[in-house]
Formats: sequence, structure tokens, C-alpha cells
Amino acid sequence: METQSLKLKTQNHNSNLKANLRYRSYQFSLEIIRFIVKLPNQRVFWVISDQLIRCATSIGANIIEAKSSSSRKDFIKFYDIALKSANETEYWLNLLKDSKLTEKEKEIDLLTKECEEISKMLAASLLTLKGKRF
Repeated sequence: METQSLKLKTQNHNSNLKANLRYRSYQFSLEIIRFIVKLPNQRVFWVISDQLIRCATSIGANIIEAKSSSSRKDFIKFYDIALKSANETEYWLNLLKDSKLTEKEKEIDLLTKECEEISKMLAASLLTLKGKRF
């Protein structure tokens, strides 16, 4: 991990943000997987877990797809999909928390916060890519 940190510091600012977004979305996917494994083995959790893991892991997958896109338009399309997946992830996390079916509220809050931060990074990147100002 220290090597990753050193590499990021030597890159220019824009590359640093992209690498950080890729890294954070990947780590977020791992945290979601670890969280889902700890949920009770009940049907309601199967459905929510399935949806949650699909959309949460889709964020990073689409960011990686964007990296190898053939055009700027495709790159933007993949970032749009990643942002939509992040929004969907927040929905499932909030649904799980508000249902009060689990006592993992603090863990859900941490996951939601990280998802919100990733969403903000994606949204800011999209505004820049589309030439819009904040």
C-alpha cells in the first residue's frame, strides 16, 4: 500500500485523482463484499445483498472500462454509468439501514459516506469532462 501511495504522489494532479478514484472504488467493492458476507442468511437479505453487490462492484468496473474506452464519448458514458451505480448503491444501503432489519447501522453509515464521496468524485469528473463549471 505504501508503494501505491508513493506512486500516486509522483503523478500529476489529474492522474492522481483518477488513480485515487479507481483505488477507492476497488476498496469500496471489497468492503461491500465483506459487509454482505456478515449479513444474516435470510431471504430478504439475499435480495438486497444481490442488488447491493451488483451495483457497488459496477462502480469500479465501469471506471476501469472507461480507462480503455475508444473515445471521449465512451469514456463519459462509462463514468455516467458508474455514477448511476453509485446512486443505486446508496439507495440499497439506505433501504437496508432504514428497514432496521440489521444492527449494522454504523457500518452502513461508513459505507454510505464512502459511496457519497465516490459519487462526488465521479460527478466532478463528469462536469469537467463535459466542460461544465461548478
